[in-house]
Amino acid sequence: MLEVNGIDVAYGHIQALRRVSLRAQAGEIVALTGPNGAGKSTVLRTISGLLRPLAGEVILDGTRIDRMAPERIVEMGVSHLPEGRGIFPTLSVEENLRMGYFIKRRDRLGFKSNVERVTELFPRIRERWSQAAGTLSGGEQQMLALARALLPEPRLLMIDELSLGLAPIVVQQLLSRVQEINEQGTTILLVEQYVNLALRIARRGYVMEKGRIAMSGEANQLLKDSEQMRASYLGGGGLGASDDVAAAALAEDAAATAPAKRRAPRKTATRRTKTG
Repeated sequence: MLEVNGIDVAYGHIQALRRVSLRAQAGEIVALTGPNGAGKSTVLRTISGLLRPLAGEVILDGTRIDRMAPERIVEMGVSHLPEGRGIFPTLSVEENLRMGYFIKRRDRLGFKSNVERVTELFPRIRERWSQAAGTLSGGEQQMLALARALLPEPRLLMIDELSLGLAPIVVQQLLSRVQEINEQGTTILLVEQYVNLALRIARRGYVMEKGRIAMSGEANQLLKDSEQMRASYLGGGGLGASDDVAAAALAEDAAATAPAKRRAPRKTATRRTKTG
């Protein structure tokens, strides 16, 4: 479905991506992980047409799209949920959803049926229908952003840092919804700081480091290679906040699979009492 072939991308004179290649087949969840500054968000921006590669190409269903305008790429069935959610805080939940359906705004019946579909996934959105989006909780805002990205009925949904700023229990809930979305037929390209959670729901994964693909393979195999994965996270010259989370998650995985050590029984002091 999606092929990214050897792309180079730069911001001015600073090269952000070097010969990056990846693919996502129809119906897959593909995880794209790596430390802060590795280039993950730049990959998504390039696929969605916000950036143009200096070299290489991006192909969707056999059609080259890296020279197309972003709105044309959306029309071809690609939705991009950016890092930071990108909601309009002063607009209501309903108005935010209508903005997500702008490209199909003349299809009023389609909007109604699609709203019913996304509010089944996220019932709380219906409860907050007339509320300003900026007054929602972080988890509710992310639900709204996901729902808005789903409204145009994308075939490929790209999600950038779903977990950013959210409690782990909310992240788990959102990732379970991502799985449901995938089961309904949408291909997912997931950029995620919680690397172990992302790889557990993905079929395949890629690990980026300094603008390159450092590792790739089946998700379950990448989970097993925790030491090599940690080396990729540490290889960027220090851990940022989100990298700490990822490294800690890998450590938790390793601890969970390691054989349990038996603790030696604790010695308890006995108190002597005088007799007589």
